[in-house]
Amino acid sequence: MNGIERRRQTILDIVQQEGACTYEQLARRCNTSTMTIRRDVEALAASGAVLKTIGGILNAQAPYELYETALHDRIATNRREKQSIARKAVALIEPGQVVFLDGSTTCLELASQIAQKLRGVTVITNSITACGRLAQNRDNELIAIGGQLNHDTGSFVGSFAEESLLRYYPHLAFFSTKGFMVGQGTFESSIPTFRIKEIIAKRCEQVILLVDHSKFRQRSLCKVLDVSQIDTVITDGSAPTDQLKQLQDAGVEVLIAEVD
Repeated sequence: MNGIERRRQTILDIVQQEGACTYEQLARRCNTSTMTIRRDVEALAASGAVLKTIGGILNAQAPYELYETALHDRIATNRREKQSIARKAVALIEPGQVVFLDGSTTCLELASQIAQKLRGVTVITNSITACGRLAQNRDNELIAIGGQLNHDTGSFVGSFAEESLLRYYPHLAFFSTKGFMVGQGTFESSIPTFRIKEIIAKRCEQVILLVDHSKFRQRSLCKVLDVSQIDTVITDGSAPTDQLKQLQDAGVEVLIAEVD
C-alpha cells in the first residue's frame, strides 16, 4: 500500500468511526493539506465510499450510526401515515426541479420515494439520513449541507449550514413540523432547526408541509412559519376536518394521502 492509499484508508477509518468529518479535521489528523484531502475525498466519493458535503464528508456505508435512539423511535411513529404522505408528495416533483428536504422523519420517507421513483432531480438536504437514502440513486443530483450535527434530528445546523443555504433557490421545499396550529403556523422545539426552515422558506418557490394528523393542534417552543407562507399541506385522512377547512379558506391547497 503506497502513501496515497494509506492516507485514504485513514480517512475511511476516521469517517467510519465518527460518521462525519470536515476537511480541516481530516487534514490535521492526516498531517497534510486540505487541498490534498479534497483530492482524496473526490476519489473516495467517486467510488461510493463516502458522501461529500459542503465542507466535509459523511460515512456512506453506515449513515444511521450517528443517530440517537430518539430518531429511530420517531421514524416508527405513524409510519404508515408518513409513507402515504411521502407517496403523495413525490408525485408533485418534476424532472429538472431542485427540491429541499428537511431532516424530519416524514421527509426521510420522501427521500426513499425520490430514490426509488425519480430521475433528473436535484435534492438539497441537511439531513445525514436523507443523504444515505438519496445516494442510492445516482441519476439524481444530491447536495448535502454540512455544519454542526444535531444528534436528535440527524441534521446539520448552525451558522455554516445557514450560510451555505443562502446559495440556493429551490423550486420546492418539503418540511414537516413538531406542531401545527392552523390559526398560528408551524412550531419547532429546536432553534437551530427552525432557522434552516426560515431561510429556505424565503428562497423557494413553493413550501409544501408534510404533516400527519398527530401534529395538528400542537404547539412547541418556537413558531417558525406563518400559514401564509405555506402553499400546500399534505396530510392523512385522520386530520381534523375543521382544521383542513380553515386551511382551504386561507388559500392553502390541501391534499389527503390514502393510508394503505
